[in-house]
Amino acid sequence: MTTIQKQLFELKDEKNAQFQAKLTPGVDRELFLGVRVPVARALAKQYIKNPECEEFLNELPHKYFDENMLHVLLVSEIKEYDRCVDEIDKILPYVDNWAVCDVLSPKVFKKNKDRLIKKIYEWSGSKETYTCRFGIEMLMSHFLDDDFKAEYLELPAGIQSEEYYVNMMLAWFFATALAKQWEASVVYLEERRLDVWVHNKTIQKACESYRITDEQKSYLRSLKLKASLY
Repeated sequence: MTTIQKQLFELKDEKNAQFQAKLTPGVDRELFLGVRVPVARALAKQYIKNPECEEFLNELPHKYFDENMLHVLLVSEIKEYDRCVDEIDKILPYVDNWAVCDVLSPKVFKKNKDRLIKKIYEWSGSKETYTCRFGIEMLMSHFLDDDFKAEYLELPAGIQSEEYYVNMMLAWFFATALAKQWEASVVYLEERRLDVWVHNKTIQKACESYRITDEQKSYLRSLKLKASLY
């Protein structure tokens, strides 16, 4: 094992491993070491400038959940946009759960919005569950505020998937869009432009949000659909 891998094993936490495994169905329990995310994040900051970091990033596929978690945390620390995107494209095919996917949040994206949007269209169009989910999440994270354009809502609205973790992200996206860009996004519910499950889950998540007014929540509830309507 490399120094990085040895350190992960030294930081293992059996109780937390059990907790993480319960939250991450589909990943074998024995693949969890239980390293806590704040600890892994600190480790990433420690190793990002270490020569061993490059070696670790090139060791794909990893075996353990914690290795994949550390990997995406390291990638999130990369300051050069092109290199960061290259590393993301290398790791995404090996991401097999929502937890690792959602922790991947590169800081360099904030300063490269014009280039990022093109990659988001590419990632979101993927048939791979977590590549698609990552693309939608990046659109949600970076393009629902000052850089918002109504046309961006067409991207997630056009995604048709049977994958739970894609559809859940779509609902999360539109619930967030309702909170930040109400007028542009509520139309997608009024016109029934989303899959019925995504439509109703969007309403549920929006109604759970403190950023949505009581009046808006009441209106959203009136838009709830029955499956038979589709």
